[in-house]
Amino acid sequence: MVKNNSMKRYLGIDPGEKHIGVAISDPSGTISRPFCIIQHTSYQESAEKIAGLCREQEIGEIIIGVSQDEDGEATFSGRKALRLGEALKNSISIPVQYWDETGTTRAAQQSRREMGVRRKHRQGHLDDVAACILLQSYLDFLCEHGV
Repeated sequence: MVKNNSMKRYLGIDPGEKHIGVAISDPSGTISRPFCIIQHTSYQESAEKIAGLCREQEIGEIIIGVSQDEDGEATFSGRKALRLGEALKNSISIPVQYWDETGTTRAAQQSRREMGVRRKHRQGHLDDVAACILLQSYLDFLCEHGV
């Protein structure tokens, strides 16, 4: 297994209509964990909040989840994620990458079930867990491809 030797932290973003899930990697860029949930108000304001997190946490790269249809095109919500990415690019000089987020919310729900979380508590915000799954997928890809 090839490890990511860049030693930079990654920030994973799972944008939603009302909330933005945020996950962060360890300093080696190998393992992700849920970090926080940001209330989405406007693209610019959300981008500024994320940029602040990036400065505080010394982030080297941002990964934004974009939902795609069967043809690989961004869906309606995916296009909103792209707009958030553009606002971020205007707010901070950290590289922004886009990654397919299809199925991350479903995977987050399944994860809660497997952890034994009671049904009535499973319906809370999954945004940060979905961001964690998204980011881990990206980190695994980097590791598998020796990047």
